[in-house]
Amino acid sequence: MESMIAVDTNIIIRLVTKDDELQYQQSLALFKNKNIFIPDTVILETEWVLRFAYKFKPLEICQALRKVFGLPNVSLTNEKLILQVIKWHKNGLNFADAFHLASSNHCLEFYTFDEKFIKKSQSLSNSTVKKPDL
Repeated sequence: MESMIAVDTNIIIRLVTKDDELQYQQSLALFKNKNIFIPDTVILETEWVLRFAYKFKPLEICQALRKVFGLPNVSLTNEKLILQVIKWHKNGLNFADAFHLASSNHCLEFYTFDEKFIKKSQSLSNSTVKKPDL
């Protein structure tokens, strides 16, 4: 293996969905032969594309991401954080909200107007999710 490369969302989408045979084979070759870094922004966009364009359900998204991220040659900015995001998403929290909350775990409070986020995030994090008040 050689030095690290980074991949875009569409590389992961092709690998997971296999909806374009040539691009799937090209993506597979990258994942077989390179050390791969996946940026947080690509992870966030990949979940969105799988959910909206491919109609993947949360469990399917979590399984696909775990499979890709579990490869020995794949590196993430913070693997522990991403595993937490996947766990919370699997248990009902919106993926982006889970990502926001896990990334903000070092903060005392996380403010939002999103009632569902507030409700579903109770006791998940060190950071209390709540609405701002006057």
